[in-house]
This record gives sequence, C-alpha cells and structure tokens, in this order.
Amino acid sequence: MTSEITLFVNPTAGRGRGAHAAQPAAAALRARGFSVRTVIGVDAPDALRRAREAVDGGTGALIAVGGDGMASLALQAVAGTRTPLGVIAVGTGNDFARALGLPVREPAAAGEAVAEALKGAHTRDVDLGRVEGTWFGTVLASGFDSRVNDRGNRMRWPTGRFKYDLAMIAELAAFRTVPYRIVLDGETVHEVEATLVAVGNGSSYGGGMKICAAADMSDGLFDVTVVGDCSRTTLLKVFPRVYKGTHLDHPKVTVYRAAKVEIAAPDITGYADGEPLGALPLTAECVPGAVRVLAPRAVAG
Repeated sequence: MTSEITLFVNPTAGRGRGAHAAQPAAAALRARGFSVRTVIGVDAPDALRRAREAVDGGTGALIAVGGDGMASLALQAVAGTRTPLGVIAVGTGNDFARALGLPVREPAAAGEAVAEALKGAHTRDVDLGRVEGTWFGTVLASGFDSRVNDRGNRMRWPTGRFKYDLAMIAELAAFRTVPYRIVLDGETVHEVEATLVAVGNGSSYGGGMKICAAADMSDGLFDVTVVGDCSRTTLLKVFPRVYKGTHLDHPKVTVYRAAKVEIAAPDITGYADGEPLGALPLTAECVPGAVRVLAPRAVAG
C-alpha cells in the first residue's frame, strides 16, 4: 500500500466541524508515517472528480471527512475498487459510520482509528446498494420520510435540523398512506398501502433511527422494512420506537429480505444515504463486498 493518503473533506459539514476535523485526522496519519493530501472540491461534481482522480492515481486510501453526504460521495469514487475507504464522521447523521462501528463526532478518535487500521492493514469488505449506477451504504428511503425530506429541502427558513422537524409536523398534518408495488428478487410481488418502505443495507438513517435494525452489511441481502397502512395516531406511537429498533415488533411493520428490490409508488421520491435519487419506480441491487473499509470487524449495533 502506498504511503500517500487522501483526505476527502467537506469543510461545511456539521456547521464547520468538517474543516476542524481534518486537522487531527491528518496529524494522526502523519504521526504514523503517512503522507497526507487533502481534496476539497468547489462543488459536489468537482469534489467527486478529484476523488476519482486520487483513486485512479493509486492513493493508499480515501478518507471521507464530513457527514453521510460526504461518505456517499466517497462511495461513488471507491466502490468496485480495492482502494480502502475511511470515515471521519462529523456531520449531522453519520449513519454510515455508525453501521461500521466507527467513532461519531470524535475526529481525533476517528483519525486514530483510521491510522491504526492503515498501519495494521485492518480492512474488511462490506456490501453496498446500487440504483442505476449510484451506490449507497445505508438506507434507500421512500414514503413519509422522503416526503419530509422533500418538504424540508423546499424550505428556505429555518436552517439546520429544526427545518426538518417543522417539515415532519407539516407532513403529519397532511398524512396519507401510499399504494406501493414491491417486487423482491424479480419474483415475489407485494401490492400494499404503506406509510413508508425502507430498503436497508445498513441499519439506520436520520442520525440513528434504526428503521432496518437487523440489517447486516455482509450478508448480501437488503432488509426491507414496510410500515403498513397505519393511522396518524399509530404512527406517532410507533415512531419513537425506531430509535431502539423495537418498532419491528409492531403488527403494522413487516420486514422482508432480498438481494434485488423494485419499489413503485405514485408521486414519491427515493432518497439514499439522505441524497435524492429521483422519483419512484426505482430498482436497488445489493452488491456483496462492493467496498473495502477501514473499520473494525465487529460492527456496533
């Protein structure tokens, strides 16, 4: 492995934590004899182009410094290659880092963990989801949660997480279920009225909401969580349980497992790793061992 390591930095992540987090990460790597190069794009397409150039140029590892959006961008550069990916998670959600058992919002500890993994060649291969050439590490979300994202993204004020809290309140006021058509592995078809459908490679989204709590990133399968035709009152009762994953026991919740999932519903946008993919229908495939990560063998629950 070459000793040159690339830090892929989002300086605005976590209200500026990204810029500060790059410093201890770089220091930890240099202390172990690695040469560190920093990549910051003027926008997402430019950043991705620079990251791909680093990977094509033989960098020893690509280290994403930021939140889930930055980790998602990094996946587009390293998926399908043997270049290992590290994550210094300092964003708002950080669900990809959580799924890998990595420190969250502790840049010094995360930097040390990456440096130790590189020095000891401690890597492992994990699965990724893929939708029409776009890779994702955690969850493809659709339904109520994606409508909240849609509304929040349209709002100019307020900023930060509070904007999405307000968007959720507004969507609850306009709550409705949606007719879904779900096809599993090209064979099993489910036509249901659903509140939401989440296709999970990882277990959580939204900063620790364990919507697909039992998802395993090394089994070659998605966990598909379907929240059925519940009422607004039932949704409000079940929603708090998602942080512990105990919502999976509710009679309105069903979980399927499949390597390929097709979901269709009218007027619904799909979001993967928090980023918009486009309107349904969408088809997701689980690709075993698609990315090599600098992470411990044991995954945090």
